[in-house]
Amino acid sequence: MKTGFIGLGAMGMPMAGNLARAGLLVGAWNRSSGRAADLAAETGVRAYADPASLAADCDLLVLCVSADADVLEMIDRVVTHLRPGSIVVDCSTVSAETARSAAATLASAGAGFLDCPVSGGVEGARNAGLAIMCGGDPATFEQARPVLQVLGKTVVHMGPTGFGQATKATNQIMCAGIIQAVGEAMAFARAEGLPLDRVIDTLGKGAGSSWYFVHRAPYMARGEYPAGFRVRLHQKDLKICRQMAERHGAHLPVIETTLMHYRRLIADGHGDEDISCIFRLKAELFGATAKGPED
Repeated sequence: MKTGFIGLGAMGMPMAGNLARAGLLVGAWNRSSGRAADLAAETGVRAYADPASLAADCDLLVLCVSADADVLEMIDRVVTHLRPGSIVVDCSTVSAETARSAAATLASAGAGFLDCPVSGGVEGARNAGLAIMCGGDPATFEQARPVLQVLGKTVVHMGPTGFGQATKATNQIMCAGIIQAVGEAMAFARAEGLPLDRVIDTLGKGAGSSWYFVHRAPYMARGEYPAGFRVRLHQKDLKICRQMAERHGAHLPVIETTLMHYRRLIADGHGDEDISCIFRLKAELFGATAKGPED
């Protein structure tokens, strides 16, 4: 399928690159045009001047943008330019209600929609190892599957429209709890004077291990937090999770505690760091700063 890509951020750029190397990508558009130009220079695909002209050239259009308003804006900008029977695949993390609204808008124009948020971090985006959770019509999912399988190694249809985003919300709650636990454990290990590299290597093979421990505990050990999953973005996701939980009359302590920590991190200027920077706050519990293992 002739595929276009909108949104070349930390996740979108490597995802689009994988599609280009597979020979599926026609071109891309990004709000900051330099990113599309960089992709074009690297892969030879076209950097489009606007989303509408990209949509007109594609059978399938992938979105990977930051927030609900961005998704709905892009849908509005492309809906009248899509080919009949084309498909929009949204890999952003937004609310299930936004997914259903996007699907309804596209259906009125004879186009399909799948909500397909992803998990696996920038590492998964680069190596095409993402887990992709999909909501929408089963037949539309089967049409899009060859494209999705270029982006991830686990591609699962979860149910009707919105179920992909509800599954991703579940994932984001898990991430909140896990990063809290990893941060506290690493702060404890450092306070005990343990060799952190050996702690990570050993416990990374134990029962308490997780993706976040293996891939982000090294950030904590070094006191360096390059943007992978930014604090601001996880904060946005957890607010979506909170709204969804509130519709069931539930208030989840993991969400509330993590949002409290994120408010402080953002106020202290760490909103664009990886969420593993929660270690900064956990280390303070032991009366220590979190600049690095040698403090």
